[in-house]
Amino acid sequence: MHEKILLISGLLIIVFLLVMLAQRLNIAYPIFLVVAGLGIGFIPHLPAVHLDPEIIFLIFLPPLLYEAAWFTSWRDFWKWKRPIALLAFGLVFLTSLAVAYVAHAFVPGFTLALGFLLGGIISPPDAVAATTVMKGLKVPRRTLVILEGESLVNDASSLIVFRFALAAVITGTFSLSQAIGDFFMAAGMGVVIGLIGAHLMYAAHRFLPTTPAIDAVLTVMTPYLLFLSAEHFHFSGVLAVVSGGLFMSYRSHEVFRTGSTRVNMQGVWHTLIFAMNTLVFILIGLELPTIVGGLGKVSLWQGIKYGLIISFAAIAVRLLWIFLIAYLPQWLPGNSGQEPSTGWKNPLILGWAGMRGVISLATALSIPLLMSDGTAFPHRSMIVFITFVAIFVTLVIQGITLPILVKLIDIKELDSVLPAQEQRSGIQLRLDIIAIHRLHTHYTEAVQRNTLVESYSTNLHNEIESHQIYLTSIEKSTIKDHEHAEFRRIMEDIHDVQRKELFKMRKEKTFTDEALRKAENILDLNDLQLTEARYYSGAHPDKGNKIERNN
Repeated sequence: MHEKILLISGLLIIVFLLVMLAQRLNIAYPIFLVVAGLGIGFIPHLPAVHLDPEIIFLIFLPPLLYEAAWFTSWRDFWKWKRPIALLAFGLVFLTSLAVAYVAHAFVPGFTLALGFLLGGIISPPDAVAATTVMKGLKVPRRTLVILEGESLVNDASSLIVFRFALAAVITGTFSLSQAIGDFFMAAGMGVVIGLIGAHLMYAAHRFLPTTPAIDAVLTVMTPYLLFLSAEHFHFSGVLAVVSGGLFMSYRSHEVFRTGSTRVNMQGVWHTLIFAMNTLVFILIGLELPTIVGGLGKVSLWQGIKYGLIISFAAIAVRLLWIFLIAYLPQWLPGNSGQEPSTGWKNPLILGWAGMRGVISLATALSIPLLMSDGTAFPHRSMIVFITFVAIFVTLVIQGITLPILVKLIDIKELDSVLPAQEQRSGIQLRLDIIAIHRLHTHYTEAVQRNTLVESYSTNLHNEIESHQIYLTSIEKSTIKDHEHAEFRRIMEDIHDVQRKELFKMRKEKTFTDEALRKAENILDLNDLQLTEARYYSGAHPDKGNKIERNN
């Protein structure tokens, strides 16, 4: 056990170095992860690592789904509910059906039940992979919202398909009418349990004397508690996690009311999700030799051929379905321009952004090794191998070509969206005005006699004037893009000098380390604002830092 832990730790360090290289080369890090997983499989004399499939499902899926739900904007999700629903449900079922029949036709010994099992695994695209690839690119916000909303719901729908197909393979029986009834029962009660559990966790955060550390630990425990509670009653643990995550995210401003709690929690979750993403690909790399050896009479090249056929079938189905739902409303009677056409560019980007990722891999690894009668699960190694090929094809081929495609077609923003800097100034202006109003109506005497309050009031007035000047300049288009870039460069240089000064202060021992750390945290928050501005302006190469995006 000690050797295996040391091995995995060493491989993690190698993968972390590859992620750093990916950032340096301005390439999405999920692409490097799948390549690293493949490379690990070719390292000779590595010991085989086998984990209980159910443990893999339990360890990885709840936090990954919860994190996706947490960072989903409910307002945007509801605004684009129609395309999200058509992709998350319609496309998942259509892809599962197409993969089932293609696998049944091309892969020897594959039954339709096994095909549906494979379809449930590879049908959901990974929004983290897609949005990571598209960071720094000028992609319409609507496209990103639909991709993230689709990924949130299609994870749930595809995993339900996977569970029903798995039950059909194990029992050898399948009733469509019973499956439909069980689907709605499992889904509906999963949502109910998720909301009940989320209310209980909301009360714990809100009314118990927690600390930032306890709050962070509770947020990590929440998806596991929701998942296990729903699964205990044989309902959908996936939808319990998703619904609970959406509720907690929507009420987060009431639950986490201090900045230290929010910063601490975000750091914990960013680290956790990043580690899980890398660990899954390491595990598949360590299991690849066993998986390839388990292909039986099927050669490696035949397995690759089957994987390529199914991968391209899934890509083709996605493109066809997205163009169909994009143009079909225009042909229906009575539309009367209620759903104006977005053209062909946005559907093309949405269709080509269907990259598979860690959810599919974790789901494939969760397939049991044995049937209920003790015999080996049929074609398990083939299913896992095809899943890895599909992830490799979609991440590497589509992930590398997607930025090129976006630049070639030069897609424009589809909706009216304020630039990030303008939004921040507008929000801060409102907050400063309400603060000034509060001071003048409730603390007039304190402003006059308390030097600190008076100084704060003066700073607020200065900030209000600064934001008003900025917003007026934006309206008159007097601030150019190069001025924004120059401002960011100057501020980054100033922050760098300030950090060096903090280091000198630490050596002088005049100030306490705690005070210096707090000052450094303020610089970190200011850096985050600059990073966000560079991201929205399309100039920032940072990849994969999903935890830093605001809801």
